[in-house]
Amino acid sequence: MNNVQELKRLWDRIKARFSIFLVLAGMIVIASIISPVFLSPRNISNIARQISVITIMAFAQTIVIIAGMIDLSVGSVMALAGVFSVSAYQVTGSLLAAMLVGIAAGVVASMINGLFVTRMNVPPFIATLGMLTAARGVALLYTRGQNIYQLGEYVVLGQGTVMGVPTPIIFMLLVTVFIWYLLNHLRLGRYIYAIGGNQEAARASGIQIKRIKLITYMISGALVGMAGVLFMSRVNAGLPNAGIGFELDTISIAVIGGTSITGGVCTAIGTLAGAFIIGILNNIMNLVGIQSYIQAVVRGLIIVLAVAYDTRAKTKRKVG
Repeated sequence: MNNVQELKRLWDRIKARFSIFLVLAGMIVIASIISPVFLSPRNISNIARQISVITIMAFAQTIVIIAGMIDLSVGSVMALAGVFSVSAYQVTGSLLAAMLVGIAAGVVASMINGLFVTRMNVPPFIATLGMLTAARGVALLYTRGQNIYQLGEYVVLGQGTVMGVPTPIIFMLLVTVFIWYLLNHLRLGRYIYAIGGNQEAARASGIQIKRIKLITYMISGALVGMAGVLFMSRVNAGLPNAGIGFELDTISIAVIGGTSITGGVCTAIGTLAGAFIIGILNNIMNLVGIQSYIQAVVRGLIIVLAVAYDTRAKTKRKVG
């Protein structure tokens, strides 16, 4: 009997810590059975390249959610940063300038979100909802509602390769390492966790809540700006209407990856795994020819189930 209980406790610990990776491994097995081409190097590379931009944005969303906030404006800010970056490249001809302008645009937009939240005490949901509309409006106003074409060498950022590895995948992996290091080895990361876990306890321990929240939004904005540059480069156009609905995708990836929707709980590798789960799901549905409308329904159900699982897990932790 004791052996059975020990095995059950061991399984519970494994499930709690590695459940996302067990799900990912199961999906890989199922997908490889359903489609013989799934495990081909070309298909795996396509999946990684396709999820690279949304994964970077999901990391931006993740650190905001950890701090007990949310950002509904990531899709619009991505589009705004992207068109500014494209315009900067056309003026300067410099890829570095284009990247810096895109990142700066993301930082400024998200800093405005942070200032509304920290200085004017506007709820993050409302502040970022307003930015969702405002950033999109600025992008459309700046481009006069027209797409920007003829980007020349700008496409290298999103379509190039380094030693055979697509550049968007390299950026995705670099961001993964950065977020992992931030959350696990920097004081700022510990402060972000503390604020999301218990804001009053964090304040009592001397953490400057408003300052950390503002910095968190600015880091998130830098990642969203980078994603905007890579997205526009990949599609070879400046699209002011790009990124519609991306905010929901980033939230779903973060939550599926183990980020608690109420803050304070997350792993960087979990977010990456969540992105691959969504990417594999989309890939296999495309390979077997499932209609896009049904795919949308499936993704919606996954979001609800992920949040329900997160809520249930958090309730069990409190009871325990």
